Amino acid sequence: MKLREYFKSGDAWVWLNAGTVAISLIMVVGILGLIAVRGLSHFWPADVMQATYTDFDGSKTVVVGEIYDEKIDTAQRLREAGVEIPQGVETVTRYSIKVGNRDIGGADFKWVFADRLSGVDYPEDIVALERYEWGSFYGRLKEVKEEGRVVAGTDKAWDALNARIERSNDLLAEIGGIEKGDVGRINYALEDLRLEQRRLEIAKQLTDAERARIGAARTALEQEYEVLRQRLEKLAADTGRDSAVFVLADGSEKEIAVNKMVHATRPNEMGVIGKLGTYFYNLWHFLSGDPREANTEGGVFPAIFGTVLMVLMMTVLVTPLGVIAAIYLREYASQGFITQVVRIAVNNLAGVPSIVYGVFGLGFFVYFLGGNIDRLFYPESSPAPVFGTPGLLWASITLALLTLPVVIVATEEGLSRIPRALKEGSLALGATKAETLWRVVLPMATPSIMTGVILAIARAAGEVAPLMLVGVVKLAPTLPLDMNAPFLHLERKFMHLGFHIYDVGFQSPNVEAARPLVYATAFLLVLVVAALNLSAVALRNRLREKYKALES
Repeated sequence: MKLREYFKSGDAWVWLNAGTVAISLIMVVGILGLIAVRGLSHFWPADVMQATYTDFDGSKTVVVGEIYDEKIDTAQRLREAGVEIPQGVETVTRYSIKVGNRDIGGADFKWVFADRLSGVDYPEDIVALERYEWGSFYGRLKEVKEEGRVVAGTDKAWDALNARIERSNDLLAEIGGIEKGDVGRINYALEDLRLEQRRLEIAKQLTDAERARIGAARTALEQEYEVLRQRLEKLAADTGRDSAVFVLADGSEKEIAVNKMVHATRPNEMGVIGKLGTYFYNLWHFLSGDPREANTEGGVFPAIFGTVLMVLMMTVLVTPLGVIAAIYLREYASQGFITQVVRIAVNNLAGVPSIVYGVFGLGFFVYFLGGNIDRLFYPESSPAPVFGTPGLLWASITLALLTLPVVIVATEEGLSRIPRALKEGSLALGATKAETLWRVVLPMATPSIMTGVILAIARAAGEVAPLMLVGVVKLAPTLPLDMNAPFLHLERKFMHLGFHIYDVGFQSPNVEAARPLVYATAFLLVLVVAALNLSAVALRNRLREKYKALES
């Protein structure tokens, strides 16, 4: 009897809801913690082990690398897989060692049995290289060369190598700046001249004077490019001046050009402070650098830039459309059968799979609207499309359409909460209905509008499926925002953190090496979405405090 009264009082349901919320929070924190630990630990400079590995046939090899993973397997399962395991052994511990040197051994990782490792040591002179190609490299530095001549032996080679890597990176940064800046500007101007000449030809207005003007401008640009080309050739020759010789685990030697090296460390001789500095160095290059090695190395800055820019454009597009639609449905449309059908349709649109919006965006926005825009305004670009191909504009509009129902519903809820007396008071004072909406209703409904925007951002920022059809690519050669007029290039394709996760996790040629980047990028995407949402929440709270007095 007491149990029945306890449930009737409602206390049981309160505790049940509290427990459910607590479990949900624990799960969310646990998932985020797992992603953060797996991802952020990738940037910590791990110690490099050297050991002798004895194979089952008695052969011995020297293994150098980082202990990457550990697994405990049953001996029976390994025997079924064809691995020779001595009888009487029930469990076997295996290590995945990141041996690097993929250009030599063909693989970044090697699985070994823990009990067959002997002479485990962590020598301080082992060098870990991060390279622009072929992944990590491990070896002992023997000497540094300049134009083929040895300039530093074993004792002074380490300082000489670091100085030359810094010099090479500065030169490569200068080359990249010239290629993306001045050369990109010249190429953009040459393309504009080509399109202008083609436009005049189509309009039958290409006179000799116009042809001479365009030719002179093209010649000036080509001369400027020739100067830059010679400068780039000199810089490229300077970057190839230095090289270093390393001794591998098997005693052989490998000479590597310094301009192929990103960073060199001796993790075994580094203290906690040194490793912490290297950790933040690696983390900063991940956030600010460009991807390399089919997105399995390098940074994700283009993906961060593309994600934030797309979400901002989507927000700018969806907010006025959603607010206008909600105002019409709530304040102007007659509340009859048709209006109810429209509301039901809006609610149903919120549940349509996102890939359907992607297919619609590809067919209607890209092929129909974009194709007609090209035919009407860019005939000189034919047959190459301008807007008739997936790009930033169509991706933003598609996501705006996808999130439009959320903004409409949230705005309508906000409009319905505004006291009727305020509207009537405004009208009684002589204000028109439009003035009442603009000066009284909309300001008070702004917190609800921001709630809809927050929900729209949360959904749009993590979408991947529709973006694969309307603008996102694996690797974009240029950012959609640069210093070339009109500065914001809506027709360009772009990179996205969500698609980057999919590509690295499922399309990578080296999945094992790319796995930590999947966790790191996923955690970064969560942080980007959280930052966008928190910015909107802060703005909503300010507006709510501003209009609280009116609501009371």
